[in-house]
Amino acid sequence: MSEHKTFYITTPIYYPSDKLHIGHSYTTVACDALARFKRMQGYDVMFLTGTDEHGQKIQDKAADAGVTPKEYVDKIVATVKDLWKLLDVSYDRFIRTTDDYHMESCQKIFTKLYEQGDIYKGEYIGHYCKPCESFWTDSQLVDGKCPDCGREVYDAHEEAYFFKTSKYADRLLKLYEENPQFIQPESRKNEMIAFIKQGLQDTCVSRTSVKWGIPVPFDPKHTMYVWVDALSNYISALGYGNEKYHDYDKFWPADLHMVGKEILRFHTILWPAMLMALDLPLPKRVFGHGWLLMNGGKMSKSVGNVVDPVILCDRYGVDSIRYFLLREIPFGNDGMFTNEALINRINSDLANDLGNLLSRTVAMCEKYFGGTVHNVAGTEAIDTELETMVNELTAKVTADMDSLTIPQALMEIFAVIQRANKYIDETAPWALAKDEANKARLESVLYHLCEALRVCGILLNAYLPTTAPKMMDQLGLDASALDLTKTIYGAQETYTVHKGDALFPRIDVAKEIAHLKEEDEKRKAAAEAANKAKAEAEKKAAAPAAEESGVDFTHEAEIDFDTFCKVELRVAEVRACENLKESKKLLHLTVFDGERERCILSGIAKWFKPEDLIGKKIGIVCNLAPRPMMKGKYVSEGMIFAADTADGGCSIAFYGDDTPVGSRIH
Repeated sequence: MSEHKTFYITTPIYYPSDKLHIGHSYTTVACDALARFKRMQGYDVMFLTGTDEHGQKIQDKAADAGVTPKEYVDKIVATVKDLWKLLDVSYDRFIRTTDDYHMESCQKIFTKLYEQGDIYKGEYIGHYCKPCESFWTDSQLVDGKCPDCGREVYDAHEEAYFFKTSKYADRLLKLYEENPQFIQPESRKNEMIAFIKQGLQDTCVSRTSVKWGIPVPFDPKHTMYVWVDALSNYISALGYGNEKYHDYDKFWPADLHMVGKEILRFHTILWPAMLMALDLPLPKRVFGHGWLLMNGGKMSKSVGNVVDPVILCDRYGVDSIRYFLLREIPFGNDGMFTNEALINRINSDLANDLGNLLSRTVAMCEKYFGGTVHNVAGTEAIDTELETMVNELTAKVTADMDSLTIPQALMEIFAVIQRANKYIDETAPWALAKDEANKARLESVLYHLCEALRVCGILLNAYLPTTAPKMMDQLGLDASALDLTKTIYGAQETYTVHKGDALFPRIDVAKEIAHLKEEDEKRKAAAEAANKAKAEAEKKAAAPAAEESGVDFTHEAEIDFDTFCKVELRVAEVRACENLKESKKLLHLTVFDGERERCILSGIAKWFKPEDLIGKKIGIVCNLAPRPMMKGKYVSEGMIFAADTADGGCSIAFYGDDTPVGSRIH
């Protein structure tokens, strides 16, 4: 007898500095769908989520609120659990990094790494990003700011313990090579490889200036750096290093860590390096998904462009929101949230396609057969086509879920639903009902529709856990019918249906958009009002700084708009870069502008190494006349965007993954 199948899936543990928004819900609902589907397949699932509660930001937030850090996070964590309950998130375990058992595990891990020489005491001199809880060197900053979130960093200089991350650089590269599925999507893996090859630095793993954290057991003036604390949750939650749980041997290594792309580096470099040092198995797969954007930018409470999932669920229903998140967002890439997209998706897919199919089918079964239909074999090609689609559906959905292409899985299900709706139009049951001679054909048609709905309902149970039982109920079946082993056409011989409420009432688009726009304006106004005092303070503080910055504010002569429009600005990707033997100032860049490669010579060699630029997306002037340089040996075909810094240096703006090469810059 084979060993029982297990599946261990984790969300990132969320930082409870404020209430969570729809972007956090996206990650958790996706993990929930995967966990539910694995349970349907017969797996023994461990689905872990939780909160990452230590660090400077929490310490500062609590001080501003006049409460202790623990009091502050307790309040936020309660809202997190309420949100997951509202969204039907079926997690098995919820971990808090303030839990005693987790703190015990972390102290044991830290001590072991120290005693075997993988952690050592030193001095940290560099930069620190408070929102990201990340340390950075000068070369890692982008325009002097955090490369992950773009916010300001501040100088940090303190005694600290360091983890020998650099020791594991070669093993990490070998891991990626031998296990190509370890980092997904593929583009993220390439980013990690580039990060390691530019020179992997040891990681600062303690602080003396932040007291809200887990004390280093052998040096209590230090608290553990938040990422060592946070990452260890994936094994402490199973009982590693504590007696709270005893599931480590059963579930570790994790089958899937689901994280946002902004924290992928910690999960694919620091975390596996820690596990290597501990001589523990590595997780099987880490998936770095994109961001849920609003108005072109990442959601941020500070600018008021966040969406409250509680409000959406109350207005449209939980399954509508779950469906939108899982269907609308291309998994692995950034996705856009708009009110129009949400309402149109609800109307088109849920109300028109799914809801209408169920309503029409049940109504016709009741009208023509008193509610009961039996398995009557189909006789036409369209019957066979629908039967085949139904029989092939489970395998397609399974393959999509295994590859984490969740939107594609839903597309496959709704392809069957859409085909069934078309099947109604093609067979015209209302016409068949006019002639008693067509009774058997009519019953066959309705049976086909019921079977399509039943199989789709079973598969939708992973994504729409409230809707699927309602579908079964109207088909005259109970919850036991939601059985993945019965997704074969003909598995249900008889249906006795009964009409129920509409699954998804259709929404008046114009009226609803007007209402949501009004609510959005209120929300933005509230955010602006909340930030007004802070903005004024920052403005006052910045004024003298600008005077002392040394920035040259002399201006060129004005040009008219038509003249400006002659300048073509585009995003280009640096495909190659090298120093010139003939010049210490110039770098020779080969860039791709979306149409062709071109050579650009730029006097930035003093501040940038070739490896700092390769693979990056930059802005260029692409219609500048070619300029012979170095006595005609080279021809420069454009200019790159660069800015002077206050210290006489140079900075370059880099564009993100979501910006296509060749995009116009406006």
